[in-house]
Amino acid sequence: MHIGVIGAGQLGATLAEWCAQSGHDVAIASRHPQELLDMAGRLGDHVLAMPVEDAATYAEAVLFAPPWESAHEAIELTNGALAGKVVIDATNPGEATPDGRSGLETLMEWAPEAHWAKAFNTLPASVLARRRGHDPLLAEFVCTDEPVARRTATRLIRELGFAPYYAGTAETARLTETGGPLQMAECDVLAAKDILAHALTAFA
Repeated sequence: MHIGVIGAGQLGATLAEWCAQSGHDVAIASRHPQELLDMAGRLGDHVLAMPVEDAATYAEAVLFAPPWESAHEAIELTNGALAGKVVIDATNPGEATPDGRSGLETLMEWAPEAHWAKAFNTLPASVLARRRGHDPLLAEFVCTDEPVARRTATRLIRELGFAPYYAGTAETARLTETGGPLQMAECDVLAAKDILAHALTAFA
């Protein structure tokens, strides 16, 4: 599968590397793609650096991992190329949104033609690297309203060495974001059930 990674910080670069290791062809992108050439070279032959629009066009699925303050600009830079694509949102708003909506719901408003899911946003790359592929597998929470996005996110999470755990809809994604009870929840699947149930009760 062709994977686009928008955002070349620690998390984006780490996910790009793991996707390439899993056999995918990866386009990593930021506002300044020329600055990513050395990084792409280090990550292997299956990773290319591209402008944001080109990476979104190239991709069958997109991992969306820019800083939150750059998220709207990143979507604008895709110039509509996210339409029809599964986009896995790994961002976290800097603070809880004042209207109570999740960051994922905000992104869905900005790019409604994409198929959005939330994942890879509750733990830093260092924790993911430490737990990746080790039993019991680390639970990776997934939030989405769309079956096609859920299937794609689930596939990638498994291929990258984690255990997907469906946490609910796009509205529920606020539990995984800044200030939510699932932030920094490092747990396996068995523990994830109880942690999610407590979070849903507390934030009902």
